Amino acid sequence: MIFGRVKSLDAILATAEKKGLSRTLSAFQLTLLGVGAVIGTGIFVLTSEAAQKAGPGMLLSFVVAGFVCAVAALCYSELASMVPVSGSAYTYTYAVTGELLAWMVGWALILEYAVGASAVAVGWSNHLAGLLDGIGFHIPNGLRNADALMAHVQVAFGATPNADLQTAMTVGGFMNLPAVIIIGLVTWLLVVGTTESARVNAVLVLIKIAALTAFIALTIPVLKADNFHPFLPYGVGNPLSSSGVGVLGAAASIFFAYVGFDAVSTAAEETKNPQRNVPIGLIASLGICTLFYLLVASGAIGAIGANPVTTADGGVLAPGSAEMAGRCAAIVASGAMEPLVCSKEALVHVLQVINWPIMGRLVGLAAVLALPSVVLMMMFGQTRVFFTMARDGLLPARLASIHPKFRTPHVVTIVTGIAAAVAAAILPVGKLADYSNAGTLFAFMMVAISVMVLRKTDPGRKRPFRTPAVYIVAPLAIIGCIGLYLSLPLTAKLVLPGWGAIGLAIYFLYSRSRSHVGLGLDDGVAEDDRMPPASH
Repeated sequence: MIFGRVKSLDAILATAEKKGLSRTLSAFQLTLLGVGAVIGTGIFVLTSEAAQKAGPGMLLSFVVAGFVCAVAALCYSELASMVPVSGSAYTYTYAVTGELLAWMVGWALILEYAVGASAVAVGWSNHLAGLLDGIGFHIPNGLRNADALMAHVQVAFGATPNADLQTAMTVGGFMNLPAVIIIGLVTWLLVVGTTESARVNAVLVLIKIAALTAFIALTIPVLKADNFHPFLPYGVGNPLSSSGVGVLGAAASIFFAYVGFDAVSTAAEETKNPQRNVPIGLIASLGICTLFYLLVASGAIGAIGANPVTTADGGVLAPGSAEMAGRCAAIVASGAMEPLVCSKEALVHVLQVINWPIMGRLVGLAAVLALPSVVLMMMFGQTRVFFTMARDGLLPARLASIHPKFRTPHVVTIVTGIAAAVAAAILPVGKLADYSNAGTLFAFMMVAISVMVLRKTDPGRKRPFRTPAVYIVAPLAIIGCIGLYLSLPLTAKLVLPGWGAIGLAIYFLYSRSRSHVGLGLDDGVAEDDRMPPASH
């Protein structure tokens, strides 16, 4: 039976105890890690993307995405407090619905974190380019984005070479070199060690919060009601449409901005007193981030407006597309003010327009300093999921190797860094975020299912944190995840089944025959000789 392999919770806990990572993180550090992973992605990187899809209505998009994350976070909190080990949704699914679905969830999480790290790296690169432009040092166009490359690819596959694509080919680039560099630096930092990474992250979170607080203080006083009209230029949106616009379409993209709380749960095995600290870290970080998102988005919209840019005949332009890049370049070349939806550093642009250019550059500097913390947490979560899957025998044991000096899973960290760097070099931030969301939403849905199943199959197990009204909260999380997935653009919808097909092939050709559960080695003892312990 392909659904018959379930790894008991007792075996999972025994394995973690035998070969666990060092427990060094407190509730305060976990909250900072969560805030570091969440704040920044949506505000610094995706504000323009959301505005292009929903206009001022992106405020509702933040609420919708935040609500779905809130109900998912409550499910995560119960499972993370019960099973304080690495692996996140992968581990929970293994214990509840079995190995095959656990593999698919783990495979989806790889998509979520690795591609997500690439998206934030591209956003960081945009801010670095703008900051350097301000001091007279210009990164060559060919090395600061891949707009021209994407335009050439579209034409090669049959797209009509219209004026917007021609403009993108002329002014766009062929790779994003700064994004590749920052991923390389973050990879090195993660190899050095988790504790060191958390300390650096704490400083960066404080810088980021200070910058966003300053932005709110400067923009809220100059809000103009007219800038919120039309509030819903594309309406609520249709989940069955391939365009991915409207409030729901923007919410599906913005959902990417909240996934940092999931990275907190992947750190459970490295947390002191996880039964208490993990739920605190999850819920506290989500609450802080949602408040900031709404305030900053309101300031940006109210200060300069957020109406979408359209084609010459009034058609919808997909954010991050080569056509969109070409249209924006044409608007700027005409002498008109650059719209918010066109800016690659939205908050800096807003402050410059309202005559706070120096503060704008300081906010840009804060993004350059702080966004690497988001890249760090994305890759942190990715490597820990990969590490756990390898520890279970589903991936080569070499990937679970622990560095003899730094006590970190260095091999899988380096592999992840290389993959993330390749994606960041050639893909735009919006597409990367949407692709990441496809994996995220599937994983979150499985967590919500798992928490309900465990309530029935193992009701007596200790639950330091219990999801309130679980049979209301968990179904809301499932419905929300499905609804947001259907609201993604067509290409992003297709990524999950395509990625999943590759994963299934690997599972049946390699992983299934080597699974420790399948071989009866799930007691956390038999594989000790192949994978050294991570504890000091």
